[in-house]
Amino acid sequence: MPERREFFTIGYGGRPPEEFVGLLSAHGVKTVADVRIRPERASMGAYTKARTPDKGIEKLLGDRGIGYRSILELGNVFLDRGDWPVIYHDLMERAGDLLVARLVDLPGPFCLLCAEKRVADCHRRIIADYLVAHRGWAVEHIE
Repeated sequence: MPERREFFTIGYGGRPPEEFVGLLSAHGVKTVADVRIRPERASMGAYTKARTPDKGIEKLLGDRGIGYRSILELGNVFLDRGDWPVIYHDLMERAGDLLVARLVDLPGPFCLLCAEKRVADCHRRIIADYLVAHRGWAVEHIE
């Protein structure tokens, strides 16, 4: 089994940007792994992936010394379906190693980012569960 790593998850929904980056900093997060399917369409401007890194989420994080990576392949393409948790879980079980491959080399500790504030409502929980079960990693959900 690969080396044990610790990582976090967070949702920005309803959080002011300063609270959000404060939580990341307090937990020692070095890199945010954005697992949104369309980060350029965030409803809150500070969390939008802008065309250039001097704006939006990359600026917000960069100003605090936190790196940013968009991991589109981990986005929830099934979100419009009521049974998305079951389908997304099945996808992770079938193709998880391919989907999480870019997380392995991220400077850590890293944090999975999505919009939903509560992890119970978000696909990042399924990604985290996969990493714990299949990689032996440890997760803390920042709520």
